[in-house]
Amino acid sequence: MNCPYCTSSATREQCKKTTLGYRTFRCSACKRLFNERTGTAFNFLEYPTDTVLLVVTWRLRYKLSLRDVTEMFLVRGFVFTHEAVRDWEARFAPLLADHLRVKRRGKAGTSWYVDETYVKVNGKWCYLYRAIDQDGNLVDSMLSEKRNMEAAQRFFKQAVDVVGHAPDLVTTDGHNSYPRAIRETMSSYVQHRTSKYLNNRLEQDHRGIKQRYYPMRGFGTFEAAARFCCAFDELRNYLRPRRIMGESTSLSERRRAFLDRLAALQALQQAAS
Repeated sequence: MNCPYCTSSATREQCKKTTLGYRTFRCSACKRLFNERTGTAFNFLEYPTDTVLLVVTWRLRYKLSLRDVTEMFLVRGFVFTHEAVRDWEARFAPLLADHLRVKRRGKAGTSWYVDETYVKVNGKWCYLYRAIDQDGNLVDSMLSEKRNMEAAQRFFKQAVDVVGHAPDLVTTDGHNSYPRAIRETMSSYVQHRTSKYLNNRLEQDHRGIKQRYYPMRGFGTFEAAARFCCAFDELRNYLRPRRIMGESTSLSERRRAFLDRLAALQALQQAAS
């Protein structure tokens, strides 16, 4: 293991481990001691990395309040407050979203369905722009305080950057900001069609974030809302049991895929952090 301070490979593992059981090392070059989490976002946490990642995952995935999460882990012998859960969500949910965005780059289809839904932030309605492809996989999501030309352009630019390519076809509702935003941010060769019926698949897909945030009774700040919505969509898409519309998978296959993806996600985050 390379030294996180001087990047030297001349390190030697020590016999003593940390209180949480992580291996310790000594660098022969700079003479410093460090452990497996030194230099990562999880350094100085009083709890194991996999436990913190599971807390954040459950918080995003299921309809749980901050206090619900603390009670569930209290039964398992981990004692922390709901404020700790709030802090971990703020710190590690963006890391999770960034890792999943990089992982799915270039995998979205060429036919996009774009629409926006309402999210209440501090008593005020904001607009969550979302896009999926022809198979229902996530293209991108972005929270905006306004629904206008500037917001639509920012969303399409961000979506192209995340996915890595522009679509051949975009389906939207009849809002007048979309035609110009598509033409100016992507290309005039991108076909654009407006149909509320063809966009029903995205209207149904909005139920994921709607059902998750209703028990929370809205968000306190715009930053918290944007962070949560983005991480929720990325995690929901990653754990989605079907990758193709109409694909038939048994319950045992879905459960096995869920466990495999969750284990891969934890390994990815620990390695990347």
